Amino acid sequence: MTRAPIRWGLLPLVFAGGALGVGLRAGLMLSFPPGFTFTALVATIGVNAVGSALLGFIVAGLGDTHPRRRAFLGTGVMGGFTTYSGFAVLLGELTGSGLVLYAALFAGAALLAAGVGAILGLQAGAALARRRQGSVA
Repeated sequence: MTRAPIRWGLLPLVFAGGALGVGLRAGLMLSFPPGFTFTALVATIGVNAVGSALLGFIVAGLGDTHPRRRAFLGTGVMGGFTTYSGFAVLLGELTGSGLVLYAALFAGAALLAAGVGAILGLQAGAALARRRQGSVA
């Protein structure tokens, strides 16, 4: 299998986008009460679902035609905005507290929401790309 060469020139865009995405997520999450709460679970599911939808939209909408935008917005901003680590910590806290059924429900809901978000985002981005191609032709 052949690997694509690493495009080192895109890394500053990924770093800048990641910083922006993390800042957006932190600002959003700080508006909720701290600690392990039902609100934290819902907020984490929401952030990941919205981030997955936006990432899908970016990936399908930009395709391979705008690598700088895709690196900044997709890998950077959405990579920083979504939170697998937050999801994993909450899952661990639920399991560690003996709430295994709730942990399973949380994991299922989070994966389903993010998956549906990604599918919808990919479809919307692809529709936008097709519309854009139609107006260029």
